Amino acid sequence: MLELLSPLKNSSLKDQFVQRFEELILSGELKIGQKLPSERELAHKLGVSRPVVHEGIVELASRGLVTLKPRVGTVINDFRKEGSIALLASLINYQKGGLEKRFLESILQLRTLMEIEFARLAAINRTKEHIAILKKINKDEFAADEKNHVSMTDLDFAFHLHIAIATNNMIYPLLVNSFKAVYTNLSGIFFQHTSEAREVHRFHRELISAIENKNADKAEEIMKAMLEHGEMHLRKFITTHAESSVKRRNIK
Repeated sequence: MLELLSPLKNSSLKDQFVQRFEELILSGELKIGQKLPSERELAHKLGVSRPVVHEGIVELASRGLVTLKPRVGTVINDFRKEGSIALLASLINYQKGGLEKRFLESILQLRTLMEIEFARLAAINRTKEHIAILKKINKDEFAADEKNHVSMTDLDFAFHLHIAIATNNMIYPLLVNSFKAVYTNLSGIFFQHTSEAREVHRFHRELISAIENKNADKAEEIMKAMLEHGEMHLRKFITTHAESSVKRRNIK
């Protein structure tokens, strides 16, 4: 296993250590139940101090990726059974914002489950300040250049984040922020490859109205329709992109 490793370089050595082992574990190169070399061996192989290795292993353990067993050493976990919420960001970073099918399906299912509930709770718990912020974001959306995909993506993320904030739940906005990398990747693809931006902004306007009127059922209905609309167009692009890639490979 030591042959998989090469010396680490630069200042954030612990972070690099954690990232390196996250990738090895999530990719399956390090197997469930496999025992890591001792901290001394790892430090020597990676060219870092033992405290760097120890701190990195403690961080991996906090994410549910490894377990430190007395008189045994550090053992690779099945992260599906042992992983914590802290591992979510690691999974997203490991995907590099990509569209691996199983991960994409998992994200879309979880997003639907969460955001419909966010809309309902926002309608119940929103304040005047929440409504004012959402209206400002929506106004900026309609004023934005549809060709500026980065701006459109940033505004869309801000809108959904503030829906989560309006729920008055302390954890929900943190969950949304945890998904930011993959969320902005997917919404960026949507805005780049469809002409549906204004339709999305109209959904946003209707959703704000339902939330302002404290109509939880209507807010749920609009959020569900909006997510289905976005998912339909996103899947259409992914299918078209995959077919184009196959054709290009066949031509070669």
